[in-house]
Amino acid sequence: MLQRVNCVLLRTSARTVTATSSIRILTGITTSGSPHLGNYVGAIRPAIAASHVPGVESFYFLADYHALVKVQEPARVQRSTLEIAAAWLACGLDPETVWFYRQSDIPEIPELTWLLTCIAGKGLLNRAHAYKAAVDRNRGEGQDDDAGINAGLFMYPVLMAADILLFNANRVPVGRDQVQHIEMARDFAQRFNHLYGNPAGREYFVLPEAVIDEHVATLPGLDGRKMSKSYDNTIPLFAPRGELKKQIQSIVTDSRLLGEPKDTDGSALFEIYQAFASADETADMRAAFADGIGWGDAKQRLFERIDTEVSPLREQYELLIAHPQRIEEQLRDGARRLRERHAIPRLRALREAVGLRDLSKAPLHARMDGVSGAVTLRSTASVTTLATFKQYRETDGRFYFKLVDGDRILLQSVGFDSPKEAGSHVAKLKRGAFDAGDGMVSVGSGVALDEITAVLAAIAAENEAK
Repeated sequence: MLQRVNCVLLRTSARTVTATSSIRILTGITTSGSPHLGNYVGAIRPAIAASHVPGVESFYFLADYHALVKVQEPARVQRSTLEIAAAWLACGLDPETVWFYRQSDIPEIPELTWLLTCIAGKGLLNRAHAYKAAVDRNRGEGQDDDAGINAGLFMYPVLMAADILLFNANRVPVGRDQVQHIEMARDFAQRFNHLYGNPAGREYFVLPEAVIDEHVATLPGLDGRKMSKSYDNTIPLFAPRGELKKQIQSIVTDSRLLGEPKDTDGSALFEIYQAFASADETADMRAAFADGIGWGDAKQRLFERIDTEVSPLREQYELLIAHPQRIEEQLRDGARRLRERHAIPRLRALREAVGLRDLSKAPLHARMDGVSGAVTLRSTASVTTLATFKQYRETDGRFYFKLVDGDRILLQSVGFDSPKEAGSHVAKLKRGAFDAGDGMVSVGSGVALDEITAVLAAIAAENEAK
């Protein structure tokens, strides 16, 4: 295993990531601290297991721009980025089969952030949970609403949306507190699609979905509360053996003595053990609790079980940390490849869409491959475009779509309760299934039914040809 990781760092020319995977999953990794056992059990281990699923193109990035919202200590940001990159590599993330990169190495991300900023509604950003919580704290303390709040916190959802939409990620694993950010990314994507439309009949952005794994373990910390740096109750993932044992010995337990039965429910020690043990090992420890195992013996078992799993990973981690230049080369190489394959052509098309164009050329339309992000630019003089469906959300909170041909509105929908309902109706129309008596859409002024039928038939024919 140690040799394999070393080869990953040195052999950067090979890559087996394909651009034709059916599903894209994107995972952001914060870089504001050192990895601990809770990170490993709740994020690193399950994410690396998910990266081996066939038919999935996985994106893992170090969110160092996001870290700057709260951390203004340059050395801490640098050290955290190194430690977290080394931790994921040591735990088995393979940059030859996934995209592994640093957020700040992709300049297209902040550029897309600005494009999205120019269409994002301030009212929507005002309702972001993190910003509202900060404002509420200030009000509770009798201060100005925005005292001590930087614009980075306010714009955080837009940067997160750019992380996701730049690569048209289909799914984003998040905690429940981040679901709102995914919903905002969907809103921004719909708004952009609605405003700029794609003359090739395809949307610029797919709408990402939040993925919440209800079965991901949340480890308790030394004091029984959730393991978190904010509580200062964490157990470092790669602490030396002696330090790991000392940390485990300090886990808070009750006063029951040797021989007295002990409860597994609510026991931080047992919960941590269960996160690392097999089903049989967990059953044995449960029986030992019932038989009155001493807390010292229980903590020794926990130490041995964790160290058995972490020890080989610790060796790899220490090797990686000792050669930071190799990690730097790995991250830069991953970013370079990703920019060439996805980010640069994507931004070229998006710049074209909003009008940031070469003034010496005739207006161009960008045709984008919805899977790989590949772009072909064609002059409007040589292209006969199909009418385009545009989906969007209005200020009434309902979801709409319209079929447009340039500035002409051919069909206009009523409001739907959910984007899924609107999308389902669009999908039916794209198959050419148009009913003049459909009460969910109205025909545009001066538009003949025969024209609607012909346009929808052309769209259906193009979709069948793809």
